[in-house]
Amino acid sequence: MSRWQGVVLSLIGLTATIWLGLSGQLALYIHPRYFVFTVIMAVIAGVLALAAFAFAPTAQDGHEHGDEHEHGDEPGSRWGWLWPVGSVLTIIAAVVALLILPPSTLTTATVAQRDLNGSASALTLKAPALPGKGDYSAFTVRDWASLLRSGAGQDFFADKTATVTGFVSADKTDPNVFFVTRFVVTCCAVDAQPIGVPVYHPGWQNEYKTDSWVTVTSSFRANPNAASREAIVLIPDSIKPTTQPAQPYVY
Repeated sequence: MSRWQGVVLSLIGLTATIWLGLSGQLALYIHPRYFVFTVIMAVIAGVLALAAFAFAPTAQDGHEHGDEHEHGDEPGSRWGWLWPVGSVLTIIAAVVALLILPPSTLTTATVAQRDLNGSASALTLKAPALPGKGDYSAFTVRDWASLLRSGAGQDFFADKTATVTGFVSADKTDPNVFFVTRFVVTCCAVDAQPIGVPVYHPGWQNEYKTDSWVTVTSSFRANPNAASREAIVLIPDSIKPTTQPAQPYVY
């Protein structure tokens, strides 16, 4: 039973991987440059897993039978039923988790575990080139967060207006500030690093839930709270709730 459980779990995982690749949702877990490689390897692994069913040596069955004896599955054992029941429940849990429940993006729960704007590799090491005509519409959360991290002063941001989209995460040190947040993914969700642009909006907790997606359009100004860690913030002219974009991460 244990041998087949492993093969079945492998097939469930591989099926989920191929399905995510074909539906375009694999981007929720890995960088797009690895899509083709991952799907091809999943197909190869799936073929090998199916071959395990077809060509498993008969002697293995006897060995497996011996394993089951080791787990107390011999006839008449009081607890012999636990092993097969546990295997079935494990397989059901894998089907529910990988094939039935919808895939989801990283959230503020992950932000709380990592350092927002704390990774130099997540932010561009070199400040993005500034457009000659003052059109910053193409700037992303990553671009603005990089400029803020570069130490540019209030005079630098005085004539600049940003439009950024991301999910809401709280500032741990200033209750009047939240961040428009995105994750930078270098390889996969495991190495994703949160970045964000601070928004000064007292009472935001009453209007916007954490993890909800918003689009903020605003100019940069000095933070009215001089004690805040965020010296320069967006003081929004408008905050519009929006839906999660098809590509929630930045690269």
